[in-house]
Amino acid sequence: MFEALEAKVRANLEGFERRAVPRAEGLRLAEPVAEGLGRAEPGAEGRGRAAGVEGLRGAAVTVCVLEGREPYLILIRRAPRGRNAGQWALPGGRLDDGEGPVEGALRELAEETGISGVRVAGLLDDFVTDSGFVITPVVAFGGRQRAVPDPREVASVHEVPLERLLAPGVPRWRGPLLQMPLGPEIVVHAPTGAILWQFAEVCLRGRELRVFDVAQPAWTRT
Repeated sequence: MFEALEAKVRANLEGFERRAVPRAEGLRLAEPVAEGLGRAEPGAEGRGRAAGVEGLRGAAVTVCVLEGREPYLILIRRAPRGRNAGQWALPGGRLDDGEGPVEGALRELAEETGISGVRVAGLLDDFVTDSGFVITPVVAFGGRQRAVPDPREVASVHEVPLERLLAPGVPRWRGPLLQMPLGPEIVVHAPTGAILWQFAEVCLRGRELRVFDVAQPAWTRT
């Protein structure tokens, strides 16, 4: 079952035309940015992020799928101190100098959760955050491993069954904001929520979805 899921996700990603954002210090994304990047069509529900971001910095996260009684992905809650304190996130962070997105994503995955030796299936669209980061989501499969959080960066690790991403009411909208309700006390907003929504649609459902223009709550802009 797990092998069939991995093969399905790989096939869906191979057929997906990923859109990347150039990484260059001081880069300005002028309006219009690029096809499908930065600005929503008028009236689109839950959309409307402004174009025009200066000084973009590279970051990467891992959508890490593990094998248990059912396939699940790792979601972390950030430590109560530091950047994005207490927020829901995927394992990841800022890229080191000279580091590529895949290398950086897997390094952060290992540092924050102890998960290593994963198989990379592909990449989703880059997501430009309101705080000036370009996040590259890396989709990977890790087999039967258990995450062990680094308490300096991670308050807790949560196992989210993939079927939860496909449940009725996921995603939902609260005014202009996307919400991914993934558990009794887990509600994830953009940018992580946007990445998970695209993962569900592209990787699990085999549909095309762009999330460049999904709005972030003000409290995620740190």
